[in-house]
Amino acid sequence: MSARHGADGTDTPHRVLVLGAGYAGMSAAVQLGARVGRRRDVQVTLVNAQELFTERLRLHMTATGQEVAGLSIPELLEGTGARFVRGWVTAVDADARTVRIDDDRVLHYDTLVYGLGGVADLSAVPGAEEYAHTLNSVEDAEVLADRLARLGSGTVVVGGSGLTGVESAAEIAERYPRLNVVLLGRREPGAAMTPKAGAYLRAALDRLGVVVRSGVEAVKVLPDAVELAGGEIVPADAVLWTSGTRVSPLAAAAGLAVDERGRVVTDAALRSVSHPQVYAVGDAAAIRQGYGVMHGTCQGGMPTGVHAAVSIVRALKGKQPRPFRFGYYHTPVSLGRGDAVVQFTRPDDSPRRIHLTGRVAARYKEAVSAAPWPTYGRMKKVPASGAVWPRGGRFTRNGAVR
Repeated sequence: MSARHGADGTDTPHRVLVLGAGYAGMSAAVQLGARVGRRRDVQVTLVNAQELFTERLRLHMTATGQEVAGLSIPELLEGTGARFVRGWVTAVDADARTVRIDDDRVLHYDTLVYGLGGVADLSAVPGAEEYAHTLNSVEDAEVLADRLARLGSGTVVVGGSGLTGVESAAEIAERYPRLNVVLLGRREPGAAMTPKAGAYLRAALDRLGVVVRSGVEAVKVLPDAVELAGGEIVPADAVLWTSGTRVSPLAAAAGLAVDERGRVVTDAALRSVSHPQVYAVGDAAAIRQGYGVMHGTCQGGMPTGVHAAVSIVRALKGKQPRPFRFGYYHTPVSLGRGDAVVQFTRPDDSPRRIHLTGRVAARYKEAVSAAPWPTYGRMKKVPASGAVWPRGGRFTRNGAVR
């Protein structure tokens, strides 16, 4: 990679375009800006629909009316040389190397970092699109917060017993004790934890008054209820849908090779297997490790963004990018403001015996939730500080089988 020669014989910069300012895309943009953003032969641009960074780890707090900090993306990029463009990405042409913004602007790129991540999948269950709330954005969370604040009493059904569902159910039950909170899911909450950690999580939900219905499947969302397989009707004054995710269809429409869930299929260096000038990061990518395909989390997303940035810098120097390796190390789950459980894991995300609970775990979870923003700040000053994460040892080596 190098600067290109324009029609007039002058050099034009190598254009690196980052789509999406989630945890992964933001990491890529800050790393690139800090490393090459001040060079005249490289132009780094970050595109995002909003100017405020969305702390997805705190959306369940926003949904219960709690104030969280407003974090400015342009302010974070200050001093890096990277520029910010606000707008919705409406089309990507991977062959022409163009991106359409808001249907009326076209940006050209030489290298693309694709980080348009996942949102709650409302398409799988009839009625969810029309009647269920989501935590896909700050705006969505604020709409739910308004609804909860106006409910004098009644029942809130949370669909999905994964981490987002558990945290949301606990937060709503603690914040609004007058409301009945019902958590629906196929699996028991905390099923991926050790028996002791999972039991603590379920006991905490019970103390908060959350009614857990595991082993059930929601088949339809109604204006005032959720229908389960078998015909049972669960009354609901509000429904929050957290079950399943889907990614933007833009990657598939662009002609990029995608998996069955629409995620960009990457090589070991996070490049698209069909278009190597495109890097995919975060939960927009199907990234295979020795233990399988990574699932979308903040702890894994940020390293993918950093790795893509470092790989692009290596390519600009004429070097080959190195393979990406990552191993999981924890699963922190908040259970209201003063309680939590932290399950420490092996690199393949299977649980270790050690875990934290109670206020110590709550402080740990808060430290994790607060970590990304100062991390971005440190990366501006010392880019290499962001390139430290667990590589996973034998779990992520090529050919490893678990």
